[in-house]
Amino acid sequence: MQITTIFGLLIGIGGILIGNLLEGGSTGSLMQATAALIVFGGTFGAVIVSNRKEDLRMALGALRQVFGGSETSERNLVAKEIIQSAQLARRESLLALEKQVGKFRDPFMRTVYRFAIDGVDPEVLRRIFEEEIAVNERRKMAAAKVWGDAGGFAPTIGIIGAVLGLISVMANITDTSMLGQGIAVAFVATIYGVGSANLVFIPISNKLKTLIRFRSETERMVLEGALAVVNGLNPYLIEQKMRAFTAEVQAS
Repeated sequence: MQITTIFGLLIGIGGILIGNLLEGGSTGSLMQATAALIVFGGTFGAVIVSNRKEDLRMALGALRQVFGGSETSERNLVAKEIIQSAQLARRESLLALEKQVGKFRDPFMRTVYRFAIDGVDPEVLRRIFEEEIAVNERRKMAAAKVWGDAGGFAPTIGIIGAVLGLISVMANITDTSMLGQGIAVAFVATIYGVGSANLVFIPISNKLKTLIRFRSETERMVLEGALAVVNGLNPYLIEQKMRAFTAEVQAS
């Protein structure tokens, strides 16, 4: 579970709500269905127009990474499997890994090791999978862009909601019963737009970018480990190589 994501949202949104109460406001005054429809309907509509269907689907699926998952422990486990595979290959042979490949946790690792065991030239192996890592990163970044787009559109749509609320006020200037509702929609729409952008959409986009880069580093670790095993590098040296990739995780 991504504790920082949940904790950050609670602090950010909770701080605003508590501050509003301390200023004498009420939570109910921030609940405006009309403002929510304008801001979120407009924002999601603009996002849908701006992105491909596949990217939108990936963006929704990526929420599991933002709120769940444990990429740091996964990297440590993958590093441990790489070291164990090096020890087995050194003790027996590279072909002895064939029975272990299917037991690897990471699907990318399984693919790389299958090619390595099949005797693909190490340089060819490096070129193929370095390109695959780069392509995967670009494809996943498109999902992060979807949330970044939402963060860019939401404040502007919030301003549109504010203008619509003020238009309603001006159109009913003589009807005092309509003034409060129109002004409320105007200000709350602005809060929804700016608040959702800076507390939810943009932070999710930034978190996704971080997780995507972290995953790419893990895949590079797998590739370097597989190449080291193929080249017959001493398992102790491979372990030292893995420590370079897991140092950040251990430090945190």
